[in-house]
Amino acid sequence: MLPYTHGGDVLTAQARYGGPVLDCSANLNPLGMPPQVGEAAARAAAQAAPYPDPLCRALRAAIAAHDGVAPEQVLCGGGAAELIFRLAYALRPRRALVTAPTFSEYEGALEQVGCAVTRHLLRRERNFDVDEGILEAIGPDTELVFLCTPNNPTGRLIDQELLLAAAEKCRGLGAVLAVDECFLPLSCSGPGLAPWLEEYPNLLLLRAFTKSYAMAGLRLGYALCADTALLERMSAGGPPWSVSTPAQAAGLAALTQCPHWPEKARAFLEGERPALAEGLAALGLDVVPGQANYLLFRAAGVADLKERMLTQGVLIRSCANYHGLGEDWYRVCVGQAEQNERLLAALREVL
Repeated sequence: MLPYTHGGDVLTAQARYGGPVLDCSANLNPLGMPPQVGEAAARAAAQAAPYPDPLCRALRAAIAAHDGVAPEQVLCGGGAAELIFRLAYALRPRRALVTAPTFSEYEGALEQVGCAVTRHLLRRERNFDVDEGILEAIGPDTELVFLCTPNNPTGRLIDQELLLAAAEKCRGLGAVLAVDECFLPLSCSGPGLAPWLEEYPNLLLLRAFTKSYAMAGLRLGYALCADTALLERMSAGGPPWSVSTPAQAAGLAALTQCPHWPEKARAFLEGERPALAEGLAALGLDVVPGQANYLLFRAAGVADLKERMLTQGVLIRSCANYHGLGEDWYRVCVGQAEQNERLLAALREVL
């Protein structure tokens, strides 16, 4: 079995530790799942004998109303990760561009279709920011570009004007620009790039309930694009019924009963993130000033910090598998105050 390289593998951590652990490796809404969402999923699970709606009609209508797009511009999937793979299979590009570091599933999906991947290296001295250099990196043979704002694992937002410039350049080359906005609702207000979809049919946005509503176990994400033919190809490129009845009910409840949940989390994060960053820096760690619900840091020369932390019952994310980082880079989520304190206390014990 291939090794699991993402955060949130709590069962493995518990088996190794020998008991419950504090999971600081998965980047979810620190307020947790809204009660209305869990209740809606439970009610739907009790009536889940029939197949789910394969077209996610009610959910797509709610997403369209919430995001200001047409329902036909929405494609739902079992998490954003599934849609990344569907996009790769729909386009089957010969060459694509990603940043380094960034979410590994972009490159993983591209490798599955035999695509040659170019990595645009981001620099620590610039806080790993995506800058105008990305425009030069989009070459004439580029057919697909993945960008993530805020980027995972750096937590840094990409300037919207730069994203639009990238969309413009991609349009001129006949390339698709896929912008992952899954963490955006927890990082800043506003509609993201959704208002620009009609102007840039080559622009595809990835979004997820997973992060904003802390419902990772239900697996629910969606893509937005004005190129409905591309969405149809993505839909046809995978199995039907990929979004379960409980997941559809949970997403509908999230948008109709608690649409301001991400906004509440942003206000919470504005208070807790600086305190956690200061605590990490006080321990001598090199902390990237992130703008999301997680922080990236380097423990110079310490390649086994994840293992050390597990001896304290705390799970953190090793970033050794991210291109552009080393084995002494790590990522932690921003949690409740008591969770952040426990994280810092464990770090004091092992460093």
